[in-house]
Amino acid sequence: MNICVLDGYTLNPGDLSWDALKLLGDVAIYDRTTPEDVVSRAINADVILTNKVELRAATFSRLPNLKFVCVLATGYNVVDCVAARQLGIIVANIPAYSAMSVAQMVFAHLLNITHHVADYAKATTEGEWSRCKDFCYWDKPLIELDKKTIGIVGLGNTGMATARIALSFGMKVLALTSKSQEDLPEGITATPLERLLAESDVISLHCPLTESTRNLICKSTITRMKAGAILINTGRGPLINESDVAEALNCGHLAAFGADVLSAEPASSDNPLLTARNCFITPHIAWATFEARTRLMKIAVENVRQFINGEIIKNRVN
Repeated sequence: MNICVLDGYTLNPGDLSWDALKLLGDVAIYDRTTPEDVVSRAINADVILTNKVELRAATFSRLPNLKFVCVLATGYNVVDCVAARQLGIIVANIPAYSAMSVAQMVFAHLLNITHHVADYAKATTEGEWSRCKDFCYWDKPLIELDKKTIGIVGLGNTGMATARIALSFGMKVLALTSKSQEDLPEGITATPLERLLAESDVISLHCPLTESTRNLICKSTITRMKAGAILINTGRGPLINESDVAEALNCGHLAAFGADVLSAEPASSDNPLLTARNCFITPHIAWATFEARTRLMKIAVENVRQFINGEIIKNRVN
């Protein structure tokens, strides 16, 4: 069995092992692969593992041996699943592996925004506290999360993990979800988007990117938010209109924005969010804890093993 990993570096920059995968066949591992090199590198592959390298119908037609694609992520829009199905190619993803890590990043952003952690750490090293006449130093409002309302858009694995953390902080949780109220844990209230926008002090995005959710947060929805709301996006970059969010930050309607994802990655130098007021962007690292990547590697190997053994593939998406 010929197995080709097209872009393995972000999963394993050297702190994990590919040995379990190598037990399943002849494995070729590439840190990164350009679109032009996909066919030459995978021409003999029965199995391809990809994270961000796209696999479309035109590419499939040039890979005669390909039978299985394992996406090294939860989102699988990099693969043309319809074309794959038509050609008898199975596609699987890796769901839920990073739910706790992403939820943790939501609160890393939120706590940084409400307590200005990075700003005050920097100010202290620059001597602001040493020069202060009082035993403590602050020049920005500090916000307690207890009794505040968080609106969670999408209550899948990461949304639910975020909700549980929010409840432990004493927050009121509203959720835009397809789940019925009877199926939700105590403390989480299913609500329509209009109420969520109007009542939430914090809004956190966890829904999948579809045509109906693209630009969900835009000028029209921002104007319906509570003035001074905090927005967090660890889901998908295009869930927001970046220009509209930047404008809302600069005029003060949004108090702050924390994001781990952008519409174009790496960040374009002309992205308006990079210079927006009270905007905090991390470079798509919420998923990348050692623990989450260890789970990702284990599940990826199990996906491939199930395929090779002719078993039902638990994480098949097409």
